[in-house]
This record gives sequence, C-alpha cells and structure tokens, in this order.
Amino acid sequence: MNAIRQRATDVPRYGDLTSAQVRQAMDGATLVWPVGGLEQHGPHLPLSVDMDIPDALARQVVAEAGGLLLPGQPFSARSLPQSGGGLHFPGTVHIGGSTFIDYLTDCLTSLARLGPARLVVINGHYENEGLLFEAIDDCAQATLFPDTEVLAFSWWSLVTEEWLDEHIPHFPGWHAEHAGLTETSLMMYLRPDTVRAERPGHDAPPPAGVYRHPVDVDAISNQGVLSSAVGASAELGESLFRHLVDGVVHLLGKPPRDS
Repeated sequence: MNAIRQRATDVPRYGDLTSAQVRQAMDGATLVWPVGGLEQHGPHLPLSVDMDIPDALARQVVAEAGGLLLPGQPFSARSLPQSGGGLHFPGTVHIGGSTFIDYLTDCLTSLARLGPARLVVINGHYENEGLLFEAIDDCAQATLFPDTEVLAFSWWSLVTEEWLDEHIPHFPGWHAEHAGLTETSLMMYLRPDTVRAERPGHDAPPPAGVYRHPVDVDAISNQGVLSSAVGASAELGESLFRHLVDGVVHLLGKPPRDS
C-alpha cells in the first residue's frame, strides 16, 4: 500500500498551538472538526462509535489534504428509538436539542473569530445532523463567517450508490444502519480491540421517518441494533473508510471560496 494511504495517527492539531502561534497559523488554514456522540451500539460495539469514526476520518483528511485537527465534540443530540435505539439501553449521554444548538453556535462563533480559510465539520451521529446544520446556518445568517468557507456533512452522506450496490446490495437505509454492517465493519478496521464477537442480526429494521409511541423496543431493534451486523468484516470497513476519505478529499479539491 502506498505510504500516503496508511492510517494517520500523528497529525497537526490545533490544540498543540500556542496562543502566539494562532494568528499566523490561521492564514489560509483548514480546520477539521469531528462531531460525534456517546451512544449505545448494541452488545458488540463500544459507546464511542459515533465519535471514533468521524475522528479517524478527520485525522486521515488532515494527513492527506492538510489542515489542523480540532478536538472532537463527544456529546450529541438525543438518541431516537427509530434511528439510534433511543434511551432504552444504558450508556447514552445526550444534550437537549435547544441546548445543543446553543452550544454548537457558541463553538462556531469562537471558531469564526479565528478566521480560518475553511472549516470542515464531520458528523458521526445521525440525530446531530439537523441541529448542526441549523447552528451553522444561524452563524452564516449572522455573517459570523465573512471570510471562511464552511463545509459540514455526515460521513454516510459521502457513500455513493455505486459503492453500496457493489458492497451492500441489500442496504436497509442509513436511518436503520445503527450498529449494523457498515458501523461494525468500520470499527473492525479502525478499532478492532473494541469490537466484541457477537454479530446481532435484525431482519425488520424500522421504516424511515415513522415514529410510533409507545415504543416497542423489541420490535424495532435487537439489543439496540437496528439492522443486521452479520457479514461485517475489517476488509469491508477498510474499503468503506478509503471510499469516505476519497470523498472528502474530492470535496476539498477546490481551494476555499473557489466557485
């Protein structure tokens, strides 16, 4: 494997700068911010899945495309039953929606004052997405980023239909891909020491966008797993990870503010 495609571990980090270095370091800089969560992911995956994946992706992007890695945001919006298993399983730590938007807005406001050329936000928790985008839009409408291009996305948004058709032809949909085939495979590649031997199956993932209360936990998930993890492998995880890195690098191919 070419050296540039090796997994990145030691990359330039914003937190390693001194205060005296910040102003010069921000000149033309790209800041990469992984945003994740601590959420149950069944009996076989750690609580840190939604943080581990965007953090690894952010590190690799910094290594291959340049920039500075920001410390990851480990807490998230509330887990919902039909997309994350909800709060019926122990371990999940969440922030209320309005508080989360305020928190993100404050973080973004502080980052805006630094004046980087580009801010890249990589999300790893499904329920974060709308709130994260709302916070960014509030900042944009307040013209807090006059000279900064903001690029924000959830990692799964970069997975192409072609990749899915080739590797997971019976894909259940991203809303149900919780502790399933892709997350399990990515974790087997990225952090195999944290993945347990169980591979829970679940043949009846919940439909997208349908919320029923009271929640029938046993019907919508198998021990917190919303779609089957059977068939997961480190090889599939590596293929997906490389596909994601290529997708981000492609998005960053144009210089900031280039039309």
